[in-house]
Amino acid sequence: MSHSPSLPDRPTLDLDPDMSEEERLAALREHFIDVSQVHDELADQLEDARSRQSDLREEVSDLQEENEALKTSSLYIATVEELTDDQVLLKQHGNNQEVLTDVSPRLYQKLQAGDRVAINDSFAIQTVLDQETDARAQAMEISEKPEVRYEDIGGLEEQIQEVREAVEDPLTNPEKFQQVGIEPPSGVLLYGPPGTGKTMMAKAVANQTDATFIKMAGSELVQKFIGEGARLVRDLFELAAEREPAIIFIDEIDAIASKRTESKTSGDAEVQRTMMQLLSEMDGFDQRGDISIIAATNRFDMLDRAILRPGRFDRLIEVPEPDIEGRERILEIHTRKMNLAPELDLGAIAEDTEGFTGAELESLATESGMFAIRDGRTEVTETDFEDALEKVSREESPGKPIAFY
Repeated sequence: MSHSPSLPDRPTLDLDPDMSEEERLAALREHFIDVSQVHDELADQLEDARSRQSDLREEVSDLQEENEALKTSSLYIATVEELTDDQVLLKQHGNNQEVLTDVSPRLYQKLQAGDRVAINDSFAIQTVLDQETDARAQAMEISEKPEVRYEDIGGLEEQIQEVREAVEDPLTNPEKFQQVGIEPPSGVLLYGPPGTGKTMMAKAVANQTDATFIKMAGSELVQKFIGEGARLVRDLFELAAEREPAIIFIDEIDAIASKRTESKTSGDAEVQRTMMQLLSEMDGFDQRGDISIIAATNRFDMLDRAILRPGRFDRLIEVPEPDIEGRERILEIHTRKMNLAPELDLGAIAEDTEGFTGAELESLATESGMFAIRDGRTEVTETDFEDALEKVSREESPGKPIAFY
């Protein structure tokens, strides 16, 4: 506890009657100086007291607000599901509980299905909340164009052509489809082993168009609370509609679109609820407009048949491991900025890397450069690639002997 500062001693003035005029004047001057010093000290203490008073007032104000909040009943978020003649059907977020509640005629006129409201413990509507997009959905929007271009992807010329026809052309040349009299594909699903370039193709499409690129992972849609995953899906498509033309890229879609089972656990039920919301958005009871959907998965065999039917993903594109020509092209892409020895034969390295994906070939090129740096050289040789191939192969299959092709 702080203590009040002590007051300075009050200066006294004693004048001897026998003093001369000069002595009396000197004593008065000295007394005036003492009084001035005491005045300054008191002025400083007064300023400190006023500052302390201001701090205490703010503290009291905060405590009063906290006290009022503690005395107020808790509020919960709910969604207006339906309006009857004089009542409102609400669904509370979190526990998914539905309840029919009465509202005043004045508030009833302000409500419509889909509104978000705050309710108390008695399910009485306290206020209507603003309709806002989930912050997580907004965070998935890519503000700048990805730097990946089609020429940065090797060995997938046929797949790139199919993606461009299904996604890029409807956004850049919609008149082509109007002239032929067909609707463009509603969605593209890329499937294949990890590291084969599925995500790079989606980024390259976004680079070639002026569309807003919204990227999300299927695992991000699996939420803790009931209904939150479905709401996040709904907000993502609403965000895309506001930013159209837009491209929605769903990576690891198998996280929410795997085959349905008879499991009754709440977790499985929530995943299925999220998938049903995704199917509903993809069906698009309202015309989606300039919105394209690209999804990617490493586990095509796990996907539910409902997500694969025509009208949702009209074009299924397999992205396989590259063949020898593709591997050589990928190596050329990832070594074009490297200082390679003149005698280095990328074709021979491509022959020795059968079964490698594009991501593994990129790692191989990086590792070969690291071996050159380790030896204090600026030029990468065939020996560096051989050492890197041995290292990468050992990491992929620990404990197994190295087999060169």
